[in-house]
Amino acid sequence: MTEFLSSISLFPLVLTVGAFQCGLWCQKKFRSPVFNPILVAVILVICTLLLTGFSIERYQGSMASVSWLLTPATVCLALPLYRQLQILGKSLPAILTGVAAGTVSALLSIAALCRLFCLDTSISISLLPKSITTAMGIVLSEQSGGIPALTTIAIMITGILGSLTGTTLCRLLKLDHPIAQGVALGTASHVVGTTKATEMGALQGAVSSLSLAVAGILTAILFPLICPIL
Repeated sequence: MTEFLSSISLFPLVLTVGAFQCGLWCQKKFRSPVFNPILVAVILVICTLLLTGFSIERYQGSMASVSWLLTPATVCLALPLYRQLQILGKSLPAILTGVAAGTVSALLSIAALCRLFCLDTSISISLLPKSITTAMGIVLSEQSGGIPALTTIAIMITGILGSLTGTTLCRLLKLDHPIAQGVALGTASHVVGTTKATEMGALQGAVSSLSLAVAGILTAILFPLICPIL
């Protein structure tokens, strides 16, 4: 089975797209936050690779070109920003303040927990950029001696958890203003959270897009300052 699948060059791509389509179907069918398309796709891909014995290294190598698309896909988030530009301009000071507070809190809390549990420096560095996009997080991790694979997993888990719990947490914490919801989801759970924010409303999606971009820039600035204390 492994040799047969290895001979099919498009198998990793077909598997990935098919798994994500299954995730979308499950989300529409069951209408539950548990059936997040990305989460379902990750589980299906992992199970398929384990059952077939297909090499993870070969899978990652085959999907390298698709992974490259993460960067331009992130840039496309500027479209909802343009559509809500006037409203965002009026609320810009509040948005920037919220993003700055969220970014600093995320970095310091991770650093504190890593020190508390005496984690290895490379692992701590890998976990630090968990709340920004994969494209930025991997670069920061690699440049500072982190483990890119661990960083990717941390970013994925953060985004999925944000998407699953975002609506509930906003309700429990009484964050009923669209701008506050967008800042919270974009700052805490990057692109996946922004997808959830877009489902909540156009303004939430636009604010979340701006928040994840600003959070990424702030993280890139603060990251080298926090790494030495890990």
